[in-house]
Amino acid sequence: MAEATAAAEAGHARYTYRLRVSATARTALAAEWGRCRWVWNECAAKSKAVHLHNRSADRKATCGPAQLDKMLTEARARMPWLRAGSSVPQQQIIRDFGRSRAKAHKDIKERLPMARRAGMPTYKKKHEALPSLNYTRRGFRLKDGRLHLAGGIVVAVVWSRALPAEPSSVRVYQDSLGHWYCSFVVPAEVQPLPATGQALGVDWGVKETATTTSDTHDLPHAEHGKKAQTKVTRYDRMMARRRPKKGRPGSKGYREAKKLRAKAYKKVARQREDTGRKWAKKVVRDHDTIAVEDFRPKFLAKTTMARKAADAAIGATKAALIEMGRKHGRDIRLVHPAHTTMDCAHCDARAKHRLPLGERTYTCTACGAVSPRDKNSARVMLVRAGLNPAGADGGRPPGALLQEAA
Repeated sequence: MAEATAAAEAGHARYTYRLRVSATARTALAAEWGRCRWVWNECAAKSKAVHLHNRSADRKATCGPAQLDKMLTEARARMPWLRAGSSVPQQQIIRDFGRSRAKAHKDIKERLPMARRAGMPTYKKKHEALPSLNYTRRGFRLKDGRLHLAGGIVVAVVWSRALPAEPSSVRVYQDSLGHWYCSFVVPAEVQPLPATGQALGVDWGVKETATTTSDTHDLPHAEHGKKAQTKVTRYDRMMARRRPKKGRPGSKGYREAKKLRAKAYKKVARQREDTGRKWAKKVVRDHDTIAVEDFRPKFLAKTTMARKAADAAIGATKAALIEMGRKHGRDIRLVHPAHTTMDCAHCDARAKHRLPLGERTYTCTACGAVSPRDKNSARVMLVRAGLNPAGADGGRPPGALLQEAA
């Protein structure tokens, strides 16, 4: 029973591997993706038609997975080209479309701001959308180290590590460089680490990606994107010089420059991911409980700090920390970020006015405590999570009430 509970808490994990795709398999995968892309576009057209009908009719029509499945069955019956492909990825792309549409409707119903809403699913264009095929357990099998997909497609997998359990599904996709990958979904296994008795507060920022209550666990801004900017700008100029006229295909030189640019961006993304995962592993290894600011960095994309905020990769680093904590059975507590820069971690007093970004030192008007702004916010994370700010300068007054975790 304990093992089942631990597995339920751990959830699922993805194991991704590189694929060695032959010319025959590449052609078959491209044809399979062409059919799935057609199904997605038909779903988008059906959804748009239903929306227009509901605006003018009294009786509301629906466009759920049941109606789309029926549409797919009828289309496969009358179109041999569509019927030649496997039904598994075509059904799964309908599921993906349904989830995307439901999320958009949910955000509209909750009246979220436009900047935070998920948009309605749109058409996938042939020369822009990258292939992505999903297969459930009945649509693939592993035999002799090779991946056999429904429809007679066989690809070789580069087994960089062993799968910990039997996979329940697989996603086969192509990245912007033309490389093929497969991503297996398996039950996650909790790998507990020795208890340390330590707690940590984490505050996200732009000057430093993560500021913590421990100086040794701060994550400085690596600036991977800034270091690669010269190379990326050079490739941008190459593409601009060789850009084809509207309606004409790109030349070989244009395609080569585009690939070099994508390769540079891919390297930066991998560097950010590697830095975030290594830092998360260190934090999780040294602390039992971690209070993390539940920061949503999306709004920074419309500020003057957009480029630096994107280079900091706060969202990816936060996701890596949560995933690493779940994997090793640590207690990760998400704290609402409201007023964390205005509260004092020592006496709980709140400043009357917001601190401007240029003011990097927090001075409490109630108790007179002075500390770096981000360090104070990191201690506030611990206080709001109901933890004692161990290792912080000074202490809380005896008998002071702890705030509830937001």
